[in-house]
Amino acid sequence: MEKKLQNLNLAELTQYGEWALGYATNFVAAIVIFFLGLWLAGFVKRRIINLGLKYETLDITLTTFLGMFAKYAIIALTLVVVLSQFGVQTTSLIAVLGAAGLAIGLALQGTLSNVASGLMILFLRPYKVGDYIEAGGESGTVKLISLFSTELATGDNIQIFIPNAKLWGSAIRNYSFHSTRRVQIILGISYDDDIDKAIKAVHAVIAKDDRIKSKPAPLVAVVALADSSVNLRVRVWCANKDFWTVIYDLNKAFKEDFDKKGITIPYPTQTVYEHQQS
Repeated sequence: MEKKLQNLNLAELTQYGEWALGYATNFVAAIVIFFLGLWLAGFVKRRIINLGLKYETLDITLTTFLGMFAKYAIIALTLVVVLSQFGVQTTSLIAVLGAAGLAIGLALQGTLSNVASGLMILFLRPYKVGDYIEAGGESGTVKLISLFSTELATGDNIQIFIPNAKLWGSAIRNYSFHSTRRVQIILGISYDDDIDKAIKAVHAVIAKDDRIKSKPAPLVAVVALADSSVNLRVRVWCANKDFWTVIYDLNKAFKEDFDKKGITIPYPTQTVYEHQQS
């Protein structure tokens, strides 16, 4: 009887020992997997962010977001693997996390729409910081692009925050994208003036301005016979940075040159006839 008890105790001890050994092995493996996952998450995050710093075509905001997303995705996967080492049924856990993620996504639908639009803006780069754009019913210089919104500064330095979803869902005009821009000015001359003389005078003024490009060639043509003037359309090309100064300087130069050459710039007038009855 005593021998049977000894054999039973020995079997139980052996069983407990195997269980303890297995538990210890799983515990050590879980610890190793956990720290290995943390290291891998940090490594992947740094590598993605470094790509943004290395290549100018990649926006740092986008690579930072992708780096953080990859880090937490790896950490989440690591936790699932660690729990599986202790016998936890991860299938149901993944289902619960998926349902929770869906609920959170529905609750934050508007916010996630801004994030998705922000990712598209950062990836496709329809505009960048420093560009002057018009979109979503607003216009200004881009000061900051984040995942949720874009910050603009108007011409009178008013700050505007626009949700990215509103920008991405509308037409975007980027006035700073191309290196050159076309300047267009409408000049009115009197019906009594010589049109060819006025056109030659305009070309002479244009030729004196070194900021105006020869290709495409400047255009000066009659565009309309208005009520009180013959309207000339002037089109020239210049560097983007010179756009506004060229407009201001040309308007001044045209007026001064027309005054010297006796070319009239008419303004609307109204003639009143008075009839007297006898």
